[in-house]
Amino acid sequence: MQTLVIVAKRDTPQAVALAAEIQQRHPDLTVLADRALAHALNWPRIEDRELAARADLVVVLGGDGTLIYAARLLGGRNVPIIGVNLGSLGFMTEVPVEELFSRLDDVLAGNFHVDSRMKLSCRLLRGGKVLIEDEILNDVVINKGALARIADHETSIDGVPITTYKSDGVILATPTGSTAYSLSAGGPIVHPSVDCTILSPICSHALTQRAIVVPADRTIRVTLKSETADTYLTLDGQTGHSLQGGDCIEVVRSPNRVGLVRNPRVAFFTILRQKLHWGER
Repeated sequence: MQTLVIVAKRDTPQAVALAAEIQQRHPDLTVLADRALAHALNWPRIEDRELAARADLVVVLGGDGTLIYAARLLGGRNVPIIGVNLGSLGFMTEVPVEELFSRLDDVLAGNFHVDSRMKLSCRLLRGGKVLIEDEILNDVVINKGALARIADHETSIDGVPITTYKSDGVILATPTGSTAYSLSAGGPIVHPSVDCTILSPICSHALTQRAIVVPADRTIRVTLKSETADTYLTLDGQTGHSLQGGDCIEVVRSPNRVGLVRNPRVAFFTILRQKLHWGER
């Protein structure tokens, strides 16, 4: 590993200080930063595409949102990511700040294991034309605005009609995203080693319409059938797009994956117990 890229939570002095210390401790490495962090440190500012192309290792200083941003920055490159938790929840950012430098030394010495996380490919089609094409680590959300009425979401899997959800929206989540918005909508928690897509209606009008788990290689299509204003497509909570009646959202497993460096001291269910307070009264 020759080039280390640091992606940090914006406007976080602790992240700025840690990034500077990483560079000081590893003068033999080329240490680069995302544009906001580079500006704060007065380092050379490099375009995202070049950062992604040059990175051999990514260190995320922040929370899960920052890690999702880093994964999107990398595009399809499966570069190992160390997630250092400066946030409050941290399902994916497993490394506590006090273990950052020992963990980084291990990784640079080749002593580490990577969790390979599934991504989704998402396309927005309007009138048969592809308007948006993107890759998702967490979730694809179709949701109405505050004043919009419930909409009809015609849903099929591999061309087979499933149902038309009369609901506030629909969530299509990866196992990584199963502990995010999908969980709040009543979806199941899925171990990240299981490749699948979780399909969860948001506030469905029919009480029998519940979240379902679909094999990852199946193509799920959701078509917005009603002319409902103020409806949006949100990808990983990072980008939003306005929807129209007749728009089709198509989701299937991406050929690309995200590699998260494991914290050997923390198992997936340990994180669930800590973050969700399982077993506490």
